[in-house]
Amino acid sequence: MFTGIVQATCEVVSIQQQAGLKTFEIALPSELTQGLKIGASVATNGVCLTVTKMVNDKVFFDVMEETLALTNLDLIKQGDQVNIERSLTFGSEIGGHILSGHIHTQAEVVAVSDTEAHYNIQLAIDAKWQDYIFYKGFVAVNGCSLTVGKLTDTGFMLHLIPETLRLTNLSQYKAGDKFNIEIDSQTQVIVDTVERILAKKSVKHG
Repeated sequence: MFTGIVQATCEVVSIQQQAGLKTFEIALPSELTQGLKIGASVATNGVCLTVTKMVNDKVFFDVMEETLALTNLDLIKQGDQVNIERSLTFGSEIGGHILSGHIHTQAEVVAVSDTEAHYNIQLAIDAKWQDYIFYKGFVAVNGCSLTVGKLTDTGFMLHLIPETLRLTNLSQYKAGDKFNIEIDSQTQVIVDTVERILAKKSVKHG
Protein backbone atom coordinates (compact mmCIF):
# COMPACT_ATOMS: atom_id res chain seq x y z
CA MET A 1 0.00 0.00 0.00
CA PHE A 2 1.06 3.59 -0.65
CA THR A 3 -0.04 7.09 0.37
CA GLY A 4 0.45 9.07 -2.83
CA ILE A 5 3.08 11.25 -1.19
CA VAL A 6 6.00 11.11 -3.63
CA GLN A 7 9.31 10.80 -1.75
CA ALA A 8 11.68 11.57 -4.61
CA THR A 9 12.01 11.91 -8.36
CA CYS A 10 14.71 9.50 -9.48
CA GLU A 11 16.65 8.98 -12.70
CA VAL A 12 16.15 5.96 -14.89
CA VAL A 13 19.77 4.88 -15.44
CA SER A 14 19.09 2.14 -17.99
CA ILE A 15 16.30 0.11 -19.57
CA GLN A 16 16.96 -3.40 -20.83
CA GLN A 17 14.48 -4.95 -23.28
CA GLN A 18 14.00 -8.68 -22.65
CA ALA A 19 11.53 -11.31 -23.80
CA GLY A 20 8.14 -10.25 -22.44
CA LEU A 21 9.44 -7.52 -20.14
CA LYS A 22 11.69 -4.52 -19.60
CA THR A 23 14.18 -4.20 -16.74
CA PHE A 24 14.43 -0.70 -15.30
CA GLU A 25 17.55 0.40 -13.42
CA ILE A 26 16.75 3.40 -11.22
CA ALA A 27 19.09 5.42 -9.02
CA LEU A 28 17.54 5.97 -5.57
CA PRO A 29 18.87 8.35 -2.90
CA SER A 30 20.46 6.68 0.11
CA GLU A 31 17.53 7.47 2.41
CA LEU A 32 15.24 5.42 0.18
CA THR A 33 17.56 2.40 -0.11
CA GLN A 34 17.91 1.98 3.66
CA GLY A 35 16.16 -1.24 4.66
CA LEU A 36 15.08 -1.88 1.08
CA LYS A 37 15.25 -5.56 0.16
CA ILE A 38 14.72 -7.73 -2.90
CA GLY A 39 11.00 -8.47 -3.15
CA ALA A 40 9.97 -5.12 -1.65
CA SER A 41 7.29 -2.98 -3.35
CA VAL A 42 8.09 0.47 -4.69
CA ALA A 43 5.64 2.78 -6.49
CA THR A 44 7.21 4.05 -9.71
CA ASN A 45 5.08 6.72 -11.39
CA GLY A 46 2.33 5.20 -9.26
CA VAL A 47 2.90 1.63 -10.50
CA CYS A 48 3.61 -0.97 -7.81
CA LEU A 49 6.86 -2.67 -8.85
CA THR A 50 8.91 -5.37 -7.12
CA VAL A 51 12.63 -4.95 -6.44
CA THR A 52 14.49 -7.73 -8.30
CA LYS A 53 18.10 -6.64 -7.72
CA MET A 54 20.12 -3.98 -5.90
CA VAL A 55 23.63 -2.73 -6.70
CA ASN A 56 24.72 0.07 -4.37
CA ASP A 57 22.18 2.88 -4.96
CA LYS A 58 20.84 1.32 -8.16
CA VAL A 59 17.57 -0.60 -7.86
CA PHE A 60 16.25 -2.92 -10.57
CA PHE A 61 12.63 -3.68 -11.47
CA ASP A 62 11.21 -6.10 -14.04
CA VAL A 63 8.09 -4.70 -15.73
CA MET A 64 5.89 -7.17 -17.59
CA GLU A 65 4.29 -6.52 -21.00
CA GLU A 66 0.78 -6.18 -19.53
CA THR A 67 1.94 -3.47 -17.12
CA LEU A 68 3.83 -1.70 -19.90
CA ALA A 69 0.68 -1.71 -22.05
CA LEU A 70 -1.53 -0.28 -19.27
CA THR A 71 0.82 2.43 -17.99
CA ASN A 72 3.18 5.14 -19.17
CA LEU A 73 6.25 3.13 -18.13
CA ASP A 74 6.54 1.86 -21.70
CA LEU A 75 7.14 5.47 -22.79
CA ILE A 76 9.88 6.10 -20.23
CA LYS A 77 13.37 6.58 -21.66
CA GLN A 78 16.85 6.39 -20.17
CA GLY A 79 17.56 9.62 -18.29
CA ASP A 80 13.89 10.34 -17.50
CA GLN A 81 12.80 11.14 -13.94
CA VAL A 82 10.15 8.96 -12.29
CA ASN A 83 8.15 9.53 -9.11
CA ILE A 84 9.18 7.12 -6.34
CA GLU A 85 7.41 6.11 -3.11
CA ARG A 86 8.39 3.27 -0.79
CA SER A 87 5.53 1.09 0.44
CA LEU A 88 3.64 2.13 3.57
CA THR A 89 4.93 0.74 6.87
CA PHE A 90 2.90 0.22 10.04
CA GLY A 91 2.63 3.42 12.05
CA SER A 92 3.51 5.70 9.12
CA GLU A 93 1.67 8.98 8.76
CA ILE A 94 -0.78 8.99 5.85
CA GLY A 95 -0.60 12.41 4.26
CA GLY A 96 -2.41 11.60 1.01
CA HIS A 97 -4.88 8.76 0.52
CA ILE A 98 -4.49 4.99 0.46
CA LEU A 99 -3.29 3.66 -2.90
CA SER A 100 -2.69 0.14 -4.18
CA GLY A 101 -0.23 0.96 -6.94
CA HIS A 102 -2.53 -0.67 -9.51
CA ILE A 103 -3.17 1.74 -12.38
CA HIS A 104 -6.74 1.93 -13.71
CA THR A 105 -6.11 3.98 -16.84
CA GLN A 106 -4.07 6.78 -18.37
CA ALA A 107 -5.07 10.40 -18.84
CA GLU A 108 -3.79 12.54 -21.69
CA VAL A 109 -2.53 16.05 -21.08
CA VAL A 110 -4.76 18.38 -23.11
CA ALA A 111 -3.15 21.66 -22.08
CA VAL A 112 -0.75 23.15 -19.53
CA SER A 113 -1.23 26.72 -18.25
CA ASP A 114 1.86 28.02 -16.46
CA THR A 115 1.64 31.61 -15.23
CA GLU A 116 2.95 33.59 -12.25
CA ALA A 117 -0.42 33.03 -10.58
CA HIS A 118 -1.01 29.32 -11.23
CA TYR A 119 0.08 26.02 -12.79
CA ASN A 120 -2.89 24.16 -14.23
CA ILE A 121 -3.01 20.93 -16.19
CA GLN A 122 -6.10 19.90 -18.15
CA LEU A 123 -6.50 16.13 -18.54
CA ALA A 124 -8.73 14.00 -20.75
CA ILE A 125 -9.74 10.59 -19.39
CA ASP A 126 -11.66 7.65 -20.86
CA ALA A 127 -15.43 8.12 -20.45
CA LYS A 128 -15.80 4.88 -18.43
CA TRP A 129 -13.72 6.41 -15.59
CA GLN A 130 -15.31 9.85 -15.48
CA ASP A 131 -18.04 8.72 -13.05
CA TYR A 132 -15.33 8.21 -10.42
CA ILE A 133 -13.86 11.70 -10.77
CA PHE A 134 -15.44 14.30 -8.48
CA TYR A 135 -14.67 17.96 -7.89
CA LYS A 136 -12.51 18.16 -4.72
CA GLY A 137 -12.23 14.37 -4.71
CA PHE A 138 -8.97 12.41 -4.69
CA VAL A 139 -7.13 10.95 -7.66
CA ALA A 140 -3.57 9.64 -7.98
CA VAL A 141 -1.63 11.04 -10.94
CA ASN A 142 1.75 9.36 -11.59
CA GLY A 143 1.50 8.14 -8.00
CA CYS A 144 0.90 11.61 -6.58
CA SER A 145 -2.23 12.07 -4.44
CA LEU A 146 -4.01 15.15 -5.77
CA THR A 147 -7.30 16.97 -5.37
CA VAL A 148 -9.49 17.13 -8.46
CA GLY A 149 -10.14 20.63 -9.75
CA LYS A 150 -12.80 21.76 -12.21
CA LEU A 151 -14.50 19.00 -14.20
CA THR A 152 -14.65 19.21 -17.99
CA ASP A 153 -16.67 17.34 -20.63
CA THR A 154 -13.76 14.99 -21.29
CA GLY A 155 -11.89 14.96 -17.97
CA PHE A 156 -10.72 17.30 -15.25
CA MET A 157 -8.29 20.01 -14.19
CA LEU A 158 -5.37 19.87 -11.79
CA HIS A 159 -4.29 23.00 -9.92
CA LEU A 160 -0.75 22.39 -8.70
CA ILE A 161 1.16 24.22 -5.99
CA PRO A 162 4.92 24.95 -6.30
CA GLU A 163 5.81 22.32 -3.68
CA THR A 164 4.07 19.58 -5.67
CA LEU A 165 5.88 20.68 -8.81
CA ARG A 166 9.21 20.69 -6.96
CA LEU A 167 8.81 17.21 -5.47
CA THR A 168 7.33 15.38 -8.48
CA ASN A 169 7.82 14.98 -12.22
CA LEU A 170 4.42 16.46 -13.11
CA SER A 171 5.90 19.67 -14.54
CA GLN A 172 7.89 17.66 -17.10
CA TYR A 173 4.70 16.60 -18.92
CA LYS A 174 3.28 18.54 -21.84
CA ALA A 175 0.25 18.34 -24.15
CA GLY A 176 -0.06 14.88 -25.66
CA ASP A 177 1.81 13.13 -22.84
CA LYS A 178 0.04 10.60 -20.63
CA PHE A 179 -0.20 10.27 -16.85
CA ASN A 180 -0.87 7.08 -14.91
CA ILE A 181 -4.20 7.33 -13.09
CA GLU A 182 -5.35 5.38 -10.03
CA ILE A 183 -8.94 6.04 -8.99
CA ASP A 184 -9.66 6.40 -5.26
CA SER A 185 -10.86 2.95 -4.15
CA GLN A 186 -13.47 4.25 -1.69
CA THR A 187 -14.99 6.48 -4.37
CA GLN A 188 -15.12 3.54 -6.77
CA VAL A 189 -16.88 1.30 -4.24
CA ILE A 190 -19.47 3.96 -3.38
CA VAL A 191 -20.23 4.80 -7.03
CA ASP A 192 -20.47 1.14 -8.04
CA THR A 193 -22.74 0.33 -5.05
CA VAL A 194 -25.09 3.24 -5.76
CA GLU A 195 -25.31 2.29 -9.45
CA ARG A 196 -26.08 -1.33 -8.53
CA ILE A 197 -28.84 -0.29 -6.11
CA LEU A 198 -30.38 2.08 -8.65
CA ALA A 199 -30.24 -0.63 -11.33
CA LYS A 200 -32.11 -3.06 -9.04
CA LYS A 201 -34.78 -0.46 -8.27
CA SER A 202 -35.18 0.25 -11.97
CA VAL A 203 -35.75 -3.45 -12.68
CA LYS A 204 -38.35 -3.71 -9.89
CA HIS A 205 -40.28 -0.69 -11.14
CA GLY A 206 -39.82 -1.52 -14.81
